[in-house]
Amino acid sequence: MILTSDHKKARILTVIACTITALACGSNYGYSIWGPSFASRLKLTATDSNLIGTVGNLGMYAFGIPSGMMVDAKGPRWGVALGIVLFAAGYYPIAKAYDAGPGHFSVALICLFSFFTGAGSCSAFTASIKAAALNYPESRGTATAFPLAAFGLSALFFAAIAQLLPGGTYNFLILLATGTVVLPLICFPFMRVILPHAYHHLPQHERQQVLHRTRSPGSRPLPHLEEPGAPHTRKPQAQSSISSTEPSQDHEGNNRDEESSLLSKTSSQEQDAEDLESSKHMESDRIHEHPHLDIRGFALLPHAEFWQLFLMLGLMTGIGLMTINNIGNDAQALWKHYDPSTSASFIESRQAMHVSILSFCSFSGRLLSGIGSDILVARLDRSRFWCLFVSALTFCAAQVVATAVSDPHYLVLVSGLTGLAYGMLFGVYPSLVAHCFGVHGLSQNWGTMTLAPVISGNIFNILYGKIYDAHSVRNEDEGHMECLVGKECYQSAYWVTFGAAVLGVLCCLWSIWHENEVHKAKGREGRVSRRRSAHERVA
Repeated sequence: MILTSDHKKARILTVIACTITALACGSNYGYSIWGPSFASRLKLTATDSNLIGTVGNLGMYAFGIPSGMMVDAKGPRWGVALGIVLFAAGYYPIAKAYDAGPGHFSVALICLFSFFTGAGSCSAFTASIKAAALNYPESRGTATAFPLAAFGLSALFFAAIAQLLPGGTYNFLILLATGTVVLPLICFPFMRVILPHAYHHLPQHERQQVLHRTRSPGSRPLPHLEEPGAPHTRKPQAQSSISSTEPSQDHEGNNRDEESSLLSKTSSQEQDAEDLESSKHMESDRIHEHPHLDIRGFALLPHAEFWQLFLMLGLMTGIGLMTINNIGNDAQALWKHYDPSTSASFIESRQAMHVSILSFCSFSGRLLSGIGSDILVARLDRSRFWCLFVSALTFCAAQVVATAVSDPHYLVLVSGLTGLAYGMLFGVYPSLVAHCFGVHGLSQNWGTMTLAPVISGNIFNILYGKIYDAHSVRNEDEGHMECLVGKECYQSAYWVTFGAAVLGVLCCLWSIWHENEVHKAKGREGRVSRRRSAHERVA
């Protein structure tokens, strides 16, 4: 694929716009900053507070399919526009509820507002991932790593901005309401999909090289990447010979896959005639990457890869969400037990610090696994599932530390490890989904995948809230519930999630083993070429 310099700049601008938009979309992960003080002012129990946070996550994940279908059909800008509206309909009423005090809004209504914030995050973020993936189909792992990383950095970004403004929970909520609307609005004009352009005139000797690389006896040229939602049509192959003034059509770029990176290039861009010929005989394979690979909706259900990815995402996301939504409660419980004279303002600052650590480590993990997965496939010929394996191991370590830490100064280990594991998980997953089922339906398929955390996230968060409330007593002076027994407030919940993390490790190991067995079987049947390319992998 040959692009002009203007088109290359436009693609870079689009990825930057996707990254900035995603920076607004991870604001739900900042719930631990304002959630505890919000619950205290409105006289809510820990279960009610967890319900509000959980419904926000529910909006983020359950809204994935409808918003994904819209983005796939209409384009990324529609998703950004819907996200802006939903952000405004969510955060501004929540700020009003805090300002009005207890009884002004019911818990059910506040949950609805929280759902809007999650749905807005989902819609705009889905659009960002789709635009980045479409603009760089040859290096999706790296291209999507930047908006994915920005999504993880969102809570830290808003916490840092809040330090420059007047303090208080109400002001922070107004910041969220404003920032989540303004950032996507600024990026809206740049959210474009840059399609392959008409190819430039090539000298005679270069045309011959292009033909040598892209044509083999009896082969057909691969089709161009198309606009989202456009019908997949194939133009008849022209029979006339190429003259010295005709533009050549190099389809190599569309067939190149994740072996190239935004940060590094392979030493050769040549694809052998042998690989092209062998690709004809792979149509009976369940899943392989192709410019027109498009599996979505109910067509996903027969594929074992779908259930494999769906269940693993649900399991490990639920583990991370429990800590992300409750790190503020962890900090409050430990500090009140460690030093009962600790002021509320100091505890709030510690809560914000832990959310910032979670956010930064999530940002780092997303970049590491997004770019690292490209390197695993292209240079080391290894599966992307190794990124998930490391994530699951890190989750295990975080749960063990959470059950052991009684000194609040060491709680940074819990927030840091959880953020890193959660970031590594999400940094690689969109690339796996796009690779297995095609980029054309990525938004809808990613929305389908994000239904998985709805069940596990609810279970683990509600479990935490019930355990925390069981150890809490009512503060007679202020009228709200509080837990004063340190790590005993929540320790049992982390033992449950530790068991889930161990199960995640086993699932990852099985996935790696199963993938190797699939490739061995293909080799024995002679359905793979001697030089295995990255797009022949399940992952």
